[in-house]
Amino acid sequence: MIFEDLRTARRKDPALHGAHVVEVLLYPGLWAIWAHRVAHRLHQLGVPLLPRLLSQLSRALTGIEIHPGAVVGRRCFIDHGMGVVIGETAVLGDDVMLYHRVTLGGTGWWTDTKAAKRHPTIGDRVVLGVGATVLGPVHVGHDTIVGAHALVLRDVPAHSRVHAPQAASTTRPHGTAPAAHAGILTSADKEEGRP
Repeated sequence: MIFEDLRTARRKDPALHGAHVVEVLLYPGLWAIWAHRVAHRLHQLGVPLLPRLLSQLSRALTGIEIHPGAVVGRRCFIDHGMGVVIGETAVLGDDVMLYHRVTLGGTGWWTDTKAAKRHPTIGDRVVLGVGATVLGPVHVGHDTIVGAHALVLRDVPAHSRVHAPQAASTTRPHGTAPAAHAGILTSADKEEGRP
């Protein structure tokens, strides 16, 4: 499986080409997945404390938190990875790709019950963009793309695209300073007594 993971990273990351291919060994996403496999196996065997300890050490080293109870399919690739959180009852299919700051979480202690499915199920070949958040026991169907910063709270059918609302932009009058237009006081404004 390790060689399969390395091939997947090489295939999915355009930065890995030529002499740079060896840099794949520095990818935190790969190390997080490898550590998770060991922690998950220990979790399945009912070993106390050690699986969680291993996941927390991995989190400290990679910035990626995967609960030992989560099920992660084959060829999962976490690009960049910082801030990724995968909850205890999450299930990821094969060939899933996650970017940094993705959260596969529960909806909160006030709604989640112990021993219940609290986290998402992600189908095969799903891409979760930067900052995407999927909360609760929802299902994201196969071959779906969840765009950057999208919030998913309901099931998503297979072959879908989920987009976050695009930020609104306004045009500032020509010649005005960005800080003044944005309503931010600069030190010059304060010195001249501008409100």
